[in-house]
Amino acid sequence: MAEVLSQSQIDALLAAAMSGTQDLTQQKEEKKYQKYDFRSPRKYTKERLKMLNGVFENYAKVLNTRINALARATCEVAVDTVDEQRYYEFSNALTDGQVVTLAYLSIGDDREDTPVIIVATPSIMVSLIDRLMGGNGDVEEDLPSDYTYTDLDLSLYQNLMTDFISIMGGSWENYLTLSFDYGRIEANPTLVQLIGFEETVIMVSLDIKFSNSSGRLDICLPDAVLGRIFTEINKGSAALRKEREDHSDEIYAHIQSSDLEITAELGRTALRLKDIYNLNVGDVIDMNMKKDSTVSLRIGGREWFTGYMGTHEKHLAVKIRDIQGEPRFTLPEGADDGEGEPELPAPEPLLMPELDEGGSLQEDGQ
Repeated sequence: MAEVLSQSQIDALLAAAMSGTQDLTQQKEEKKYQKYDFRSPRKYTKERLKMLNGVFENYAKVLNTRINALARATCEVAVDTVDEQRYYEFSNALTDGQVVTLAYLSIGDDREDTPVIIVATPSIMVSLIDRLMGGNGDVEEDLPSDYTYTDLDLSLYQNLMTDFISIMGGSWENYLTLSFDYGRIEANPTLVQLIGFEETVIMVSLDIKFSNSSGRLDICLPDAVLGRIFTEINKGSAALRKEREDHSDEIYAHIQSSDLEITAELGRTALRLKDIYNLNVGDVIDMNMKKDSTVSLRIGGREWFTGYMGTHEKHLAVKIRDIQGEPRFTLPEGADDGEGEPELPAPEPLLMPELDEGGSLQEDGQ
């Protein structure tokens, strides 16, 4: 429903028009939308089209360098459109006498039977052929779309297209290893049934511009070709996802036999450098710890366990009490379940030197 203006708004518009600050004849430009055909639903998502656009942007960069080297002149190659349509829309635009090139997809040793169709406007091809023959590439402005190529022109046309097709596979290297091979050229494509008229195709248009000429290179990718490519890409993605699956159990099995250094730390203290310098055999260092205190077991500098000092088969040992912050084992029967520290089985006695009157540990010099 149209908006109804109030009298004050009408007066303001008239005043602005009379003062010349606003043009009443100016109309708001409407956005143009492409009509959607529900009888022929789209097969390719925006993500797929965006991916193809990126692929052929890479191809345009390589083709630009190739044409500059062949023609010894500066040109610009850019992707104009990447659009999905039916093959009959592309076929109906072809004229009698127009030359099309057929290329075939190859993945490994397998070659796809359905061809990729490439059509170049006569203006840009005549300009390139003229440059290859030593000319400046000047083209008549009224060059017809059904321009008839001579036998020499067709031979050079074939050489150019063979070169353009040979570099097309490299633009897919981020997704898949494939190649496109030159098939043949058709001077009258309207008499040849190449693809079903209702088959879905992707049309990629590349703009090629020289200083004195310009044209377009259209690449028709049939659904059969794209389906094969996307199938192979999906296989590769599935294999990659499988490689990224959790292998923690397998990794753990490999590292179980690894050697790991564990350090038992009874306590820490701070000394002045002067005191350390004057230490001798038999001196006592006060650790400010009781002889039955727990010790810290460290791995890689991090405390993992706590335990009690003791002996095992006449060797100095540590009996693990718990994991740092998390008890590891169930209390034995008869242990104190009330408040306070639970009573644990006492470790085997550790032969310790006697304490002096100050409660410090007296070293025996060993």
